Amino acid sequence: MAAVSCSWLTLPSRMRSLSLTSSASPSTSTSNSGCLSFSRNLSHSVFYQHCSSFSSVSRPIRHFVVCEAAPKRKADSAAKRARQAEKRRLYNKAHKSEIRTRMRKVLEALDKLKKKSDAQAEEVLPIEKLIGEAYSAIDKAVKVGTLHRNTGANRKSRLARRKKAVEIHHGWYTPAPTASA
Repeated sequence: MAAVSCSWLTLPSRMRSLSLTSSASPSTSTSNSGCLSFSRNLSHSVFYQHCSSFSSVSRPIRHFVVCEAAPKRKADSAAKRARQAEKRRLYNKAHKSEIRTRMRKVLEALDKLKKKSDAQAEEVLPIEKLIGEAYSAIDKAVKVGTLHRNTGANRKSRLARRKKAVEIHHGWYTPAPTASA
């Protein structure tokens, strides 16, 4: 095997991408592409014209090319955390989307009912069913940790206040007078 020492610029263009080293063990290789070992005859004849110095090492002549690749690394904890975070983000996104949709449906139905001049008290019943479904979605999101419990309580309160405002507007509900001390 011949050890070659020459400048990168003196190599022919097709040979600049090769890395020619003699490796005693696979663990000493620092290149990501691995270590390439060529027979002495091939290396000496190709580089003799282009390199300024050669030092021959006497080893038995072997006519084969060895290409080593780095062993596959295990996934580190940061990569695993990133995968878990992405799964959780998609899961949370689905929950939040469901909550927004259900709240929007309730608020739109309440707005229609409030604008209706000849509304009846029984027309609140389907809206109460929608409110119950929204409450259920909010409670599930709080339970699994998608929403903070205070955020869930605020959203449920917003729906209840809006419903009560519609009932007061139509006269179906009269708030109790507050006692002043």
